[in-house]
Amino acid sequence: MAAYGAAWQEPNAEARLELLNTCFAENGRYVDPTADVTSRAALNDHIGNVLTGSDGTVELTSQPTNHHDVVHFTWHMTGPDGSIYVSGHDFVHLDAEGKIVHLAGFFGDPEPLN
Repeated sequence: MAAYGAAWQEPNAEARLELLNTCFAENGRYVDPTADVTSRAALNDHIGNVLTGSDGTVELTSQPTNHHDVVHFTWHMTGPDGSIYVSGHDFVHLDAEGKIVHLAGFFGDPEPLN
């Protein structure tokens, strides 16, 4: 997940796409509460839009845990002053080559049961 995390920190679209080439399947799907994109190129554009619109930094905040072809990790986005303004969990399915074929991102933590 290192290359995927690095892609979220890369402001240059060409360099970011090179990172995604190593970790995201050509027709992979990325979904979160604000986006649903299919293809490496579309994800590259989405990340660019997030980085441009936020002035923030996205960082992975946990080691990935995995079993079979599924990976889970956490992340957060910080503002220019370093304050965390959104965090979340990502759940990833990998293909036989270890590239992401589906990533579902969730913002925040689930609400506890009453």
